[in-house]
Amino acid sequence: MVKDLTEGAPGKVLRQFTVPMFVSVIFQQLYNIADSIIAGRFAGEDALAAVGASYPITMIFMAIAVGSNIGCSVVISNLFGAKKYKEMKTAVYTTLLTAFVLSLILTAAGLAGTKALMVMIRTPENIFADGALYLRIYIGGFTFLFLYNAATGIFSALGDSKTPLYFLIASSLGNIVLDYLFVAVLHRCVAGVAWATFIAQGIACILALLTMKRRLDEVRTEGKNVLFSWEMLRRISQIAIPSILQQSFVSVGNIFIQGLVNSYGSSVIAGYSAAVKLNTFAITSFTTLGNGISNFTAQNLGAGKSGRIREGFRAGIQLAMLVVVCFFAVFFLFSGGVIRLFMGAESTVALSTGVIFLRVVSPFYFVISVKLIADGVLRGAGAMKQFMVSTFTDLVLRVALAFVLSGWLESIGIWLSWPVGWSVAAVMSVLFYLGLKKEWKAA
Repeated sequence: MVKDLTEGAPGKVLRQFTVPMFVSVIFQQLYNIADSIIAGRFAGEDALAAVGASYPITMIFMAIAVGSNIGCSVVISNLFGAKKYKEMKTAVYTTLLTAFVLSLILTAAGLAGTKALMVMIRTPENIFADGALYLRIYIGGFTFLFLYNAATGIFSALGDSKTPLYFLIASSLGNIVLDYLFVAVLHRCVAGVAWATFIAQGIACILALLTMKRRLDEVRTEGKNVLFSWEMLRRISQIAIPSILQQSFVSVGNIFIQGLVNSYGSSVIAGYSAAVKLNTFAITSFTTLGNGISNFTAQNLGAGKSGRIREGFRAGIQLAMLVVVCFFAVFFLFSGGVIRLFMGAESTVALSTGVIFLRVVSPFYFVISVKLIADGVLRGAGAMKQFMVSTFTDLVLRVALAFVLSGWLESIGIWLSWPVGWSVAAVMSVLFYLGLKKEWKAA
């Protein structure tokens, strides 16, 4: 069902809307983590390292899908809040057609450049073949990933955060079962991990598109709907392109960092792979809350109710802090236990690497979560220039400091770059948000 986010107490409305989104991301990240746990436990440390080595490259493709999701979601939310349902449907159809064509182009480019990408990040020879195989299968399913993320963004824009949750739960559980079947039972190793994701994502994509079509048919409009509009594509692109660039540049930065990590050998790669999957779990959770704020902001701006956004921001910070406390407690206090889920006791170097990473970055979740909530308001308000400046500052600092500090402190120096980049960027995002708040008060 669609939901109007412009009515009711902002804090309550936002909680009802974002909690299903948050639960969705928990299941999404659980099956990502399950990939690595099953690979490490049943196929060995090198298999875990192979999946991890290709992870930053897969995140570039994910970044494009997520950035497009954000772009379409903001525009559709705004049109829905303004009750311009005919234009809203045009935005939906334009998004899906564009996503389909773009995904085919990117799939072809990715398959052609797989080996070159693995060479670029200095993948060790002992895990190169498995890493490249995993990457090829993952890229082969990119159209499913792209369209599924577009559908998720559309559901969220219509105020429906529960339908994506149901698909994520089914897809995640199916992926975990397939992971175990292909790797532990059929011994397909790294290829089995990739095929499990491919199949689960494909089924979820098809079911999501069919459900979305039925949901759109329930929104009555007069006359024939326009299936594609260049003007609507332009409007979506104004939000989507900066979001894609932001997500992509972060992923590119992570590729440089992965190349640096890869120079320390497969044991450090395996430890980093486990820890960064857990870190991504936390960051994605905070980002999801920020995406909920984006939809809330866009709908309320479309309805001319900017005053509600300030209350929504405060509610978003409160929700984020509750989530942060949980992640910090687990990752800082029980870092050894969670890293051991991915590997055996004999992997001492990998275990130590993962524990140190988590203990360095997890205290700063309190900082990065505030930035991501503020970024949600910036995106929803269309303040993409400010959003990009803050994000690129974080990226540049993290990459530059990783190379500088690793020269003195080796791998620990890489991990220390995260807190510095997050802290500086968080201050910038909050200042940009306060500037917008002043503009709304003056209006």
